[in-house]
Amino acid sequence: MSAFPWHSRNRNYKAELASCRLEAVPLDFGEYHPLKPITVTESKTKKLSRKGSTSSTSSSSSSSVVDPLSSVLDGTDPLSMFAATADPTATAAGTDGARKRRERDDNAVLGSDFEPWANKRGEILARYTTTEKLSINLFMGSEKGKAGTAASAMSEKVRTRLEELDDFEEGSQKELLNLTQQDYVNRIEELNQSLKDAWASDQKVKALKIVIQCSKLLSDTSVIQFYPSKFVLITDILDTFGKLVYERIFSMCVDNRSVLPDHFCPENVNDTAKETCLNWFFKIASIRELIPRFYVEASILKCNKFLSKTGISECLPRLTCMIRGIGDPLVSVYARAYLCRVGMEVAPHLKENLNKNFFDFLLTFKQIHGDTVQNQLVIQGVELPCYLPLYSPAMDWIFQCISYHAPEVSARAATQERCWGPSLLRCGCACTMCPVMSTGPSPS
Repeated sequence: MSAFPWHSRNRNYKAELASCRLEAVPLDFGEYHPLKPITVTESKTKKLSRKGSTSSTSSSSSSSVVDPLSSVLDGTDPLSMFAATADPTATAAGTDGARKRRERDDNAVLGSDFEPWANKRGEILARYTTTEKLSINLFMGSEKGKAGTAASAMSEKVRTRLEELDDFEEGSQKELLNLTQQDYVNRIEELNQSLKDAWASDQKVKALKIVIQCSKLLSDTSVIQFYPSKFVLITDILDTFGKLVYERIFSMCVDNRSVLPDHFCPENVNDTAKETCLNWFFKIASIRELIPRFYVEASILKCNKFLSKTGISECLPRLTCMIRGIGDPLVSVYARAYLCRVGMEVAPHLKENLNKNFFDFLLTFKQIHGDTVQNQLVIQGVELPCYLPLYSPAMDWIFQCISYHAPEVSARAATQERCWGPSLLRCGCACTMCPVMSTGPSPS
């Protein structure tokens, strides 16, 4: 194999360098140049300076070299000026109109033949009263993390919020004793207003604390005759919280160009809104106690629409199974009533979850004869005939949800269950007078 000799090629480096250079263009300093120093004049009226023009100087003006991009920070960029010229009343009116349309659509899903919960609310409050003294846990808020520059960092902010929640859950509370029924109602209304004020002032952690605090009250059955009315008052706060969270996330999907349609899909939701929605669910999942974790998550059940088309249908069975961890049968049946209520508002076509809640109640109904409930009734001096009617509002609501637009066979069964319910609650045993608890003939 022969080898070829290699020789270096002669090159004219000067000619190559000249050919690779950019074309030199003479610069007229009177024209605009992006690197030209910008002279800034301080005056009472701010004027937009285009193409690096130099403003006139005076004895009260000072000039300095600034970054052209820094003008974005003072709102002089074109997008900020466009947003500033927009009519805020028109934007607010559009948002309010979209919210009202969504509320009308939600009500239209159930129809006028479905008796809303608001109609039952007043009757329950008037019927289930007490003359005994009540107590309530008053949150004594911590002031940690409100001062100092280090809290402005994101990691410090997250750590401070977690510490605040831990401080709340670990007993930073004060118990108010010897409250009359009216005092108790007034205090709950104050908490509801505090929730709205905290939300309006962008104190989301404080708002979450208030909701957690109120949800914990639903585990207290120390004055058992008042429990149905307490349930009504506390769920009013939960409903307020659910609407505030939903409206906040929905508003993050609205920009100056378009509004999220009423019947939107998760694909229409931007990443920022989805991330905020997930953040709320993650915060709620970190609540340690079962009852507040269940109620707070159920209150924002509708927010699953921002994440997935099947989010609600997947959460309802999980929340139903979560109720099985509540030991008190009275507390658990009202938790089931609340889940059925929020489920009917967002997905009335999902009937399987309603049936599962009812049959779970039947399986746990025998707990009223257990030592825990019987000892509680003896301590409070409540007889069984006075205790069993406390289940009526919750069971009546569950029966109404099951029978609404159900097939004929299911509707007839639900109607019979609704008629048998009072006899079941009156008897409370496995005798022939309890058709659901026995295999005997059904009453006519």
